[in-house]
Amino acid sequence: MRLPSRMLPAALVAAGLSGFASAETLTAVPGQPLQALLDRARDGDVVELAPGDYNGSIRIDRPLALTGRPGAVLDGGGSGNVVTVTAPDVTVRGVTIRGSGRDLQAMNSGVFLQKTAERATIENNRLVGNLFGVYVHGATGSRVANNLIEGLRGHRLSEAGNGVSLWNAPEVTIADNTFRYGRDGIFTISSRKDRFVGNRFEQVRFAVHYMYTNDSEVSGNVSIGNHVGYAIMYSNRLIIRDNISDRDRDHGLLFNYANYAEIDGNRVTGGLLDTVSAGSEEGPDDERGMIPDTKREQSLRSGPEKCVFIYNTNHNRFRNNWFERCAIGVHFTAGSEGNEITGNAFVGNRNQVKYVGTRNLDWSKGGRGNYWSDNPAFDLDGDGIADTAYRPNDLVDRVLWTAPSAKVLINSPAVQVLRWAQAQFPALYPGGVIDSHPLIAPPPRPSGKEGGR
Repeated sequence: MRLPSRMLPAALVAAGLSGFASAETLTAVPGQPLQALLDRARDGDVVELAPGDYNGSIRIDRPLALTGRPGAVLDGGGSGNVVTVTAPDVTVRGVTIRGSGRDLQAMNSGVFLQKTAERATIENNRLVGNLFGVYVHGATGSRVANNLIEGLRGHRLSEAGNGVSLWNAPEVTIADNTFRYGRDGIFTISSRKDRFVGNRFEQVRFAVHYMYTNDSEVSGNVSIGNHVGYAIMYSNRLIIRDNISDRDRDHGLLFNYANYAEIDGNRVTGGLLDTVSAGSEEGPDDERGMIPDTKREQSLRSGPEKCVFIYNTNHNRFRNNWFERCAIGVHFTAGSEGNEITGNAFVGNRNQVKYVGTRNLDWSKGGRGNYWSDNPAFDLDGDGIADTAYRPNDLVDRVLWTAPSAKVLINSPAVQVLRWAQAQFPALYPGGVIDSHPLIAPPPRPSGKEGGR
């Protein structure tokens, strides 16, 4: 019998409720063939793992939930994927997943989400000792949250996988995970409209690595002691907000051909000045805030070489960020144009700015610039803006960049006279960065958010 059109919505709702009500919980026990139980389950069922070890290399090809009681372990035995998901609307929760294969080309993973595994949820798991923790291979709308993901240890980076890898997977959320070991924490390529929020990264190469991923968000993450905090490459229209990079080795933030982004409220800190001041019997640094060369190598071990590196990066807005105690506050090069850099704090960096270029750039807008900790200016009218412009670089800096061996002359009378002459006659300054309205006091220091578990 054909239902009248006005009765179709009610019939559909009744059918949905009926399907939900018929869902069952199937309990697996160690020694039972887990794949056979999964194959027997129906759409919407819950397959629950009792405590104990189970053989991995399982495949989930229908919408269901795979959950584990405390102590439930899926072990792949060092071959292939531990869990492969091909159906939409699958949940994997509360399981320890370990022992994937080691084949990089085959993308062996703890959990592998194929393109058809849309809206998958991978949450509250421990993924340890896998080549890739979770590989989202085109699974739109998936969510990876509240997991502990530890990659391979004792391997070369070229032989390790990432904590989470995304390929062509729009509208994916990766939130509140803890990442350790392996290559990159999160690596994304050829995707869009993704959100990486509230994660914590330790002992990886790049905490977050973006390639060709647009219209996405990276916010509230914490990167501690990695090679690079946030590497943003060949991506447009991103929001990079309220992240922390703490003592990452090479760069806190790295931008390479990243355009039209909002970079707001991030904090990059190193240990540069802490290392020098502790137990040092040397006198105060010179008027440019430079650390004695005898301490430089030791200091750089505890902080980034560069707080932020900007290369061929255009039309971005850097606002309210805090860059502190790096060898170089910001390295700006390769024709980057149209960037707004205002309201930021550059605090205690060995060199505040390294600018490679010939154009004059004014890092202020609307009468407001940035705070520079080594700027000795005054504010006689009390408006919060220094009475004179700030120039972070001079002719001596340019000589040192092109001929590093010239640093032996840094304290010579001739160099001091040259710097004095530049201060008296500003026309002697080379083209480069100028802050025409520097702040007399720093903006609030971003506190960030402690991510992960």
